[in-house]
Amino acid sequence: MAKVYIPIIETTLEPKQGCWRQETSRKGIIMNVARSFSNWRKYRQTVSELGRMSSRELQDLGINRADIQSVARQSVGR
Repeated sequence: MAKVYIPIIETTLEPKQGCWRQETSRKGIIMNVARSFSNWRKYRQTVSELGRMSSRELQDLGINRADIQSVARQSVGR
């Protein structure tokens, strides 16, 4: 069974003048979810593309088959 990398969704709510700015925090949460989903899709696409390559092609790129997930994580900036 292959491991699936799912980025952790981080949320930050900051009070302003004693109350929560709901519009800003909601927008921030939505943007964070969208960014996380986009990163996950890029990660899966990279893993898929590298996984379809032959060992020789991966070797030409300096990548070991066991390193595909690590390389994919680095490609999305994690």
